Amino acid sequence: MSTAHEITSPRTTGSDRPVSVVSPGIPRPWAADPYSEALATGGGPLFLRRADGWLLPLEVERWCAGADAADMKVLEHCEGAVLDVGCGPGRLVAELASRGLPALGIDVSEAAVARTVRLGGQALQRSVFEPLPAEGRWDTVLLIDGNIGIGGDPGALLRRMSQLLRQGGLLITETVPDSEVDERVTVHVVRIAADAHGSAGPPFPWARLGTPALLRLATHAGWRPAGQWTAGGRSFVALRNRADRADRRTRATAEPPNSTAVISSQRDRNPSPDRVVADR
Repeated sequence: MSTAHEITSPRTTGSDRPVSVVSPGIPRPWAADPYSEALATGGGPLFLRRADGWLLPLEVERWCAGADAADMKVLEHCEGAVLDVGCGPGRLVAELASRGLPALGIDVSEAAVARTVRLGGQALQRSVFEPLPAEGRWDTVLLIDGNIGIGGDPGALLRRMSQLLRQGGLLITETVPDSEVDERVTVHVVRIAADAHGSAGPPFPWARLGTPALLRLATHAGWRPAGQWTAGGRSFVALRNRADRADRRTRATAEPPNSTAVISSQRDRNPSPDRVVADR
């Protein structure tokens, strides 16, 4: 089985904090203060709010805790080198790292990347639509905690996942337990304080899909269903990438010069040149 190749060396500040490399003009709503504040405290209440006032609770406490039984079931399905898209505070990346397995998280939030790093995982502050390390060579990509909604266009996101995975690679996606959900919305990240006052981030597009909607979209986009399951009240779908490598924009050296991978703690655990490694 092929694996993603070495991630380029990181640059760090004098305090060993990760230096983010970002592209101008790409919206970063999850980098807004309400989300960063929630990660800093390890709790909410934090919501996605639609224009009509509807609120979707975000499970910050669970995200900031260790991997639970449902997460462990996801990790059991992972193969080879794993890319966690929208890794948040890094519980899945950190759990994989603790097992000595190659994994990288990406997130647009500096607070999320920093927390992942503190837990012992590797992470980049990067949008999934920006150039990433080892494009076309990842064995598994994760879209957990509703991250199929990134960008508000699941079809475009699935196409991007195909570019990141090796041919025949595995995508594991979490879907909405309500199987009838299939929506594209504009939302804000909102943190509501105990005194009923709160803060809100900028508006951004988001999507929510139940399993049937995801399977319809994925099949149409050329993905092969590879399994589905529920655990802890959550729903998951595994898909295989069937795209012809010649039709994908595989970029073996996609990372721009001086870009950043973070965490050096994995170097001794990942001595093989075919495994994900980041150096200081």
